[in-house]
Amino acid sequence: MENTMLAKKFSWLVLIFLLRSAVGFAQAPGNLRQEQPPIPVDEIIGKFAEKEKQFRIARGNYTYRQEVQVQELNGNDRVMGEYQMVSDITFDSAGKRTERVVRAPASTLKNISLTSQDLQDIREIQPFVLTSDDIAKYNLKYLGKEKVDEIDCYVFDVGPKKIEKGQRYFQGQIWVDDKDLQIVKTYGKAVPDIRDKGQENLFPRFETYREQIDAYWFPTYTRAVDTLQFSSGAQRMRQVIKYENYKKFEADVKLTFGDAVEGGDAGTASKSSSGTKAPALDPKLNEPKAKKKN
Repeated sequence: MENTMLAKKFSWLVLIFLLRSAVGFAQAPGNLRQEQPPIPVDEIIGKFAEKEKQFRIARGNYTYRQEVQVQELNGNDRVMGEYQMVSDITFDSAGKRTERVVRAPASTLKNISLTSQDLQDIREIQPFVLTSDDIAKYNLKYLGKEKVDEIDCYVFDVGPKKIEKGQRYFQGQIWVDDKDLQIVKTYGKAVPDIRDKGQENLFPRFETYREQIDAYWFPTYTRAVDTLQFSSGAQRMRQVIKYENYKKFEADVKLTFGDAVEGGDAGTASKSSSGTKAPALDPKLNEPKAKKKN
């Protein structure tokens, strides 16, 4: 997020952390058990990175709706300004991501604005996927085991080995299902923060939960509540991203955008999203249990 005032001056699982947000939002691992896994850590990393690669390819065959909400908050967490964007994400036969805006009310944000890096993070970092193609860019450290609801997970600390100019990275922790060996939760932030030539572009800590849909764990909910420490003053903010209505298309279905789908009617798409709804923004809501699908 860029400080607008400063810029002017210088030219399934998704619901279980709501109660935490009332007192400070997401948490790093807090109930770690110092247990050694039954197979070598490097083998676990190799297996889940390969699963993540398969997932990234599989996700390219799904369409979904994405809802982004960014809010400026005052010291009492009262909403002072808001940005909203609802879009449908589709993919062409080459796997190119295509986004069709469904709803985008005029932004009322005053002190912060979304930058190209924020939009890139929404696409790539907040729904973080760590594949065998990318894992060489990161240092991973096994921290122990922790349950996310009833799912037992291996927990890893993740950070970039080297930050290349113009590139975006994830830094934080990931929770890997010890049975499926797939990421089910991430907590951390996009890096680096950018402070250059009098402009500041800072990024919040966030928590993303995935839900099992078909054979893979898909990101379904991201929430960030943070205070960005700009040199001109601190700015409290909240961000919520919902990923809904995942639908899988068969390989022989050709997508055309803005028109009907060639090669079949609506019946060729199998609706795969869960009935679980993302929560309202009220952090005082009760936290329901998320369950792994069979």
